[in-house]
Amino acid sequence: QVQLAESGGGLVQPGGSLRLSCAASGSIVSIVAMDWYRQAPGKKRELVAAINRGIINYADFVLGRFTITKDNAKKTVHLQMNSLKPEDTGVYYCHVIDTMAKGGFMNYWGEGTLVTVSS
Repeated sequence: QVQLAESGGGLVQPGGSLRLSCAASGSIVSIVAMDWYRQAPGKKRELVAAINRGIINYADFVLGRFTITKDNAKKTVHLQMNSLKPEDTGVYYCHVIDTMAKGGFMNYWGEGTLVTVSS
């Protein structure tokens, strides 16, 4: 089992910044991907940013504002969020894909951290 510990959410004014962090621990075999998703009230969960086998992808709505980085040694992924907008409000979830010892992959989700952008 892999545990994910998220931190960094909170209340911020429009135009402000927040930095989310997610640390993976437990019986990790080999992490393939570390991503951030978000879910706004009444909406489906959506991908925000991902690092998959070293390739970085962003959702169009965060391009130029958010930056995802990963510390392989610490098994931690960060999401630097700048120029935040009210529509960025939601619960942000860390997602990790780990290789299984006997082959295949396993998905893990964090509990989520709330980001509220409001004046």
